[in-house]
Amino acid sequence: MVRIIYFFALSTSLFAVTMEELIDLGLKQNTAIEQSRLQTQQAQLQHQQSQIEQYGSLDFTGEYLHYNTPRTLSPLTPSAIGSGTPIATTEDLFSGGITYSIPLFTGFEQTKQIEIHALSEQTAHMQHKLTQEQLVYDIKALYLAILTQQEIKSAQHAYTLALKKLENQIAYEVQLGKKAKIDLIKARSDLRASQTQEAIFQSNVAITKATLASLVGLEKITSVSSFDITVKKPEYNADKLQGIAAHLTKLKIKDIEVQKAAKTIEKSKSSKLPKVNLSSYAGKNYGKDELLHNWDNETLWQAGINVKWNIIDFGKQKTEIQKAKIAKMQAQFEKQQAWLDLKKILVESIEKINQSYEAYKGNSAQLKLLKESENIENVRYQNGVSTLNDLLLAKSKTHLAHAQLIQSTFEYQKNIYSLEYLLETGARK
Repeated sequence: MVRIIYFFALSTSLFAVTMEELIDLGLKQNTAIEQSRLQTQQAQLQHQQSQIEQYGSLDFTGEYLHYNTPRTLSPLTPSAIGSGTPIATTEDLFSGGITYSIPLFTGFEQTKQIEIHALSEQTAHMQHKLTQEQLVYDIKALYLAILTQQEIKSAQHAYTLALKKLENQIAYEVQLGKKAKIDLIKARSDLRASQTQEAIFQSNVAITKATLASLVGLEKITSVSSFDITVKKPEYNADKLQGIAAHLTKLKIKDIEVQKAAKTIEKSKSSKLPKVNLSSYAGKNYGKDELLHNWDNETLWQAGINVKWNIIDFGKQKTEIQKAKIAKMQAQFEKQQAWLDLKKILVESIEKINQSYEAYKGNSAQLKLLKESENIENVRYQNGVSTLNDLLLAKSKTHLAHAQLIQSTFEYQKNIYSLEYLLETGARK
């Protein structure tokens, strides 16, 4: 896989790359995606850890103690003292064994914590999906920005060539004495301004390419492939899309936050109930008998149940429950506001598509009329009926309308991508 990605990274410097290729590459090696994936793994591990903790803990224990006076290898009992059998004692006591402890009942605190971690894991997966959606939209938006700037730069170049041609024509006519030198100065001034604007567009393309390359983890993007954009009348139904939006991941996350807050309240209430734990030990004590001067040992084992039931905590539990309730109320308000914001943004997104469509229609019609006007002004100028200012104004208006048409075309497509991002469908394509 690494070799494939490396080869792709090299090939993008030689060939035009497509939007789909950049999206695939970005989803594989974008740092934000990797961080989101790691956060998902952490949430999974935390959930697993909380589940494992309910099975308790099995441990090996070992100890060495040196005493200033001899000690018995095991606790003395009345029967051992009365038997008259010599009791082994030692100043150097070694012990080793196994302990096992497990919570038998935690007042459902452990159960609620497992459920909270399970919800956190769901949230992490959903956040990862939203991170992917954000990345895909960012790549598409930057890709469109490059195409837009390249198209406008090409239009600017065509405008520059037209001005250059006009300058040469006027220079020739000035030599013949048909045109005034002031016309040549004006033509050269507009030509220089157009060349400067062309250079600025080229610089913007380079900056945007660098930004896109950084986003997908490439050293450089030389060129991108263009694609056809079909501008058609939008037919979006806001009510229908709101029905779809009600089930989006971003709202599900808010719903899960409410559920987590409710579980936290239940967990806080669990402190009212007793906590029961089981602990056990089995092992041996070793030591050198002070009387017989040989090594002896004793086997020990024990098992016990510990109960802890808080009677009074001076209001600590009540405070924790109140804090959890407030957190739940905040989560509910955030969920409600998220839905209201989503409906507003959805309407805005639909209207932006409608606006860009109308702008495209208007710019298209305007460009057609301005081209006719430019042709007329060109004929009038050649016949000496109008001034060079009239012709240059007509050319600039035509060029501006062409640039606006290009802008509205790509803006229309960008707004569609924005709606797909809002509806969380961009990463599926």
